[in-house]
Amino acid sequence: MRPTRARYTVVGFALTLAIIAYIQRVAISQAAGPISEDLGLSKVQMGMIFGAFGLSYALFEIPMGALGDKLGVRRVLTQIVILWSAFTALTGAAWSLTSLWVIRFLFGAGEAGAFPNLTKMLGTWLPQGERVKAQAIMWACTRWGGAVTPPLALLAISAFGWRWSFVVFGVVGVVWVLAFRSWFKDDPADHKGVNAEELKLLEGARQLAGDSHGGSWLKLFVKPEVFLLVTQYFFFSFVWYFYVTWLPTYLREAWSLTTVQAAGYSVLPLLFGGFGSLISGMLPVKIPRRLVALLGFASTAVLLFAVTKMENVALAMICMAFASFFSDLTMPISWNTCVEIGRKYTATVAATMNMFGNFSGFVAPVLGGFILQRHAGDWNALLYVMTGAACISAACWLFLDPEKIARRNASLDAADGQAGATVGEA
Repeated sequence: MRPTRARYTVVGFALTLAIIAYIQRVAISQAAGPISEDLGLSKVQMGMIFGAFGLSYALFEIPMGALGDKLGVRRVLTQIVILWSAFTALTGAAWSLTSLWVIRFLFGAGEAGAFPNLTKMLGTWLPQGERVKAQAIMWACTRWGGAVTPPLALLAISAFGWRWSFVVFGVVGVVWVLAFRSWFKDDPADHKGVNAEELKLLEGARQLAGDSHGGSWLKLFVKPEVFLLVTQYFFFSFVWYFYVTWLPTYLREAWSLTTVQAAGYSVLPLLFGGFGSLISGMLPVKIPRRLVALLGFASTAVLLFAVTKMENVALAMICMAFASFFSDLTMPISWNTCVEIGRKYTATVAATMNMFGNFSGFVAPVLGGFILQRHAGDWNALLYVMTGAACISAACWLFLDPEKIARRNASLDAADGQAGATVGEA
């Protein structure tokens, strides 16, 4: 009997939710103009609105991840997607600065649980050899979504107006919940579409939902590998947020490009980053992921440093695009390492890592502004700091070894199985 393929439907749910979450998250950037006009908001006030999402997203990462570990992915994803979709729709009902800020803050609180719980879902429903591939496809779609979401959101706003556009975006999330709720089960063994052969493939993965050697979730935070994981992700995010914050300004000021030219070049890092994530997941299993991450960040550092020596904008952006490509090779590896470290508490570890990444998303643009001010607009000064950040991420992977952690988990699982057999015989 051939194994069924119900697990691939789970991957489909993960991909579609990742895209939906991204669309709902960035739509407000395209609506900023009409929102500012209707509500009489200044640029500073719109900045506060944008910041509300980032603040709540970081603050609620760990609570939402821990909730998924405690209550199960099915229950938590159902509730939070309904929650954030409702606040997406309510964005269109905002009548003042305060009301819009509160709505976006609560929207961010809901979305904070998305990727930690998706990581746990993929970890439970996929065998080890397929997890990194699924993460790779998911993050590639997220990166490429960055290229198509702005025109999609703009089209909706032009057709329906900014208020009703947010209602439409919210309804999409509700449709996803209805399909997900009717199909998904936390344990593959409870799903009627999974046969015995597919269940055998998932036996090791299913143990993530209830392994006995995980210990208290609080003990995770004293593990050296958790510290290394969140540190490398913080500095990875420090570099990545340059591409979605300061890059257009850098192109206009450092290279004297027009707004249209800068927008064209700004697509490259996200485009190449998506290919990096995808290729990382397609690499043969025998290639150590630790080595891929180490070389990826080292290459990023070299390429960012090379940008500071370029005298041609096209060559500089090619270097920056490949820097993004090499750093994004590490994305699926980082998120799958959350599974190996967290086990039963995968969502908690993933939430912790992502919280530090989003905290870096606050630190990076702010610190970048201070650096540029202090160095009189010398963009190379900021690029040197980004180079150093990539070096720190690379150094973390000298000591962080997901394959070693996986082997340790396999040994513990085997020991647990033998102990259970002995008890049964007794």
